[in-house]
Amino acid sequence: MSNKLLNDLNLDYLLVCCTNEFLVEYPALSENARYTLTGFSGSTGDALITKDNIYLFVDGRYHIQADNEVKEGVTVVKLKLGQKQDDEIRKLIRPDKTLGVVAKKISQTRLETFKDYKIKLLDKDPINDFTESHNVEFVQAMPAKEYHPENPTFVTNLEEVSYISGKRDFSKDCSSKIWAKLYADKEKQILLTDNTDEFLKNFDAELNVDKNSINAHDYSLIKNPIHKFSEIKSMKSVKSKEELEAYKQAFERTDKAVSAIREFIENNDNLSEYDIAKRLREEFIKFGAKSLSFNSIVAINQNSALAHYAKNAKDVILKDGSLVLIDCGAYYDSGLATDITRVFVKGKPNELQKRVYTTVLKAFLNSFNYLDNSLTRIRKAQHSFANDCSPSWIIRGVGGVTSDLHLTGLRPTENPLSHKGRGDNAPCGFEIDTLAHSILDNKIEGFTFGHGLGHGIGINVHEAPPNLSQNEIAKTQIVDGMTFTIEPGLYNPEHFGVRLENSCYMECGKIHSFVKMGYEGKLINYDLLNEQEKEWLKDFKIL
Repeated sequence: MSNKLLNDLNLDYLLVCCTNEFLVEYPALSENARYTLTGFSGSTGDALITKDNIYLFVDGRYHIQADNEVKEGVTVVKLKLGQKQDDEIRKLIRPDKTLGVVAKKISQTRLETFKDYKIKLLDKDPINDFTESHNVEFVQAMPAKEYHPENPTFVTNLEEVSYISGKRDFSKDCSSKIWAKLYADKEKQILLTDNTDEFLKNFDAELNVDKNSINAHDYSLIKNPIHKFSEIKSMKSVKSKEELEAYKQAFERTDKAVSAIREFIENNDNLSEYDIAKRLREEFIKFGAKSLSFNSIVAINQNSALAHYAKNAKDVILKDGSLVLIDCGAYYDSGLATDITRVFVKGKPNELQKRVYTTVLKAFLNSFNYLDNSLTRIRKAQHSFANDCSPSWIIRGVGGVTSDLHLTGLRPTENPLSHKGRGDNAPCGFEIDTLAHSILDNKIEGFTFGHGLGHGIGINVHEAPPNLSQNEIAKTQIVDGMTFTIEPGLYNPEHFGVRLENSCYMECGKIHSFVKMGYEGKLINYDLLNEQEKEWLKDFKIL
């Protein structure tokens, strides 16, 4: 099949991307060409078709899921910490041979990283060229932002367009983003909901674009493109008082839904993952959710060790002594995504469950109280490392942020997202991530923490900045108004996984939690907590 397809297209290789023309992290599977080709449903990871093979590239979150899902004849390339997808792709292709790429499904920045290779841009995706229909009537959920750049600017990132316009679309599950692009200058803003080809072809003046978020097709139509890092990314990372208040109200509802599902689990026997996920959706809707912010993860026992488990099986039953991990969130009137993870136990836990749970809780408490933590001496030791950090030092990430960010090519001196000068006490995400890993790494045999500590959150459930990991973007200071998750975890596929996630915000130079949902008292071994950690724990409910 692969050989015939390549011959028909006059190609030696074909890169099959997992996104759409807006380069979103979570396109519908119906329009995901990578999924069509391989059967793998994860949020990140592309495929490469060669004359004799089909390769699928997945990071550590998806190693097991990929093995379970891929079609026959697909070779899974399991990326390890420090390995970048595109570096591994380059090892499989020759510069003198032709690599086909769908122009609408690759960013201009990423395309330019292949400048030394023979590239053929395709107008149509030969694997899956389907695009779902979208609304052009939007809800005004938040006030529009005053955005009138000095020079004409074309914005293609859906979160940024939705942020500037204040508009939302709740017609598609797991999204509140509007399906539109935006033109802005000193005098006006124009939402473009139809095909933008003619608009771009007829625009003769210089036009600012962010090559990290514009696809190669759109970029090729612009007569006088000027690359400028999006200032909107930095703008929307700092939430207004109105946005923070909307978030607090949204999380009050999310807490109620998760509390209700815990009660449901406590009071019912022989529940399947599917049963719990179905009831969880019902609880979200009851408390006013417009839709889910992502497909809920309900994972029992070994399944909870899969960071992005997605099956929610009907035949996996919660029995006495079993753990269940629930990672969920929803959109409410504001169109801001909520995100929370809790682990519950049916009946009486064993000592290993309590040890793992308490160790993860320790990591959360220390990370959450980072600015008051005596362990922040780690921070000082890391400053010299941070200044030398280059984009090659990208080893961990949560929820697909890594795969997008490593393409920016930013250097510390040119990072437009830097908030230097806002105070020396403002932490950076890599600092908090380092602290969490010092508590979790190599502490319990067989259990690993293989992802970053957290991600920014907003209109999309994964946004950056901020970012809590070892990514380049994680050097951005976390300042007042930023919203983000803290989600340490430990996983062992032979046993279970524990992840505890609170969505948080920075205010008055201190980290606060939107999430008020408490922790599972049955799973806490207080002997493993020091006195400081016990004191911090008093700020949270024990269920």
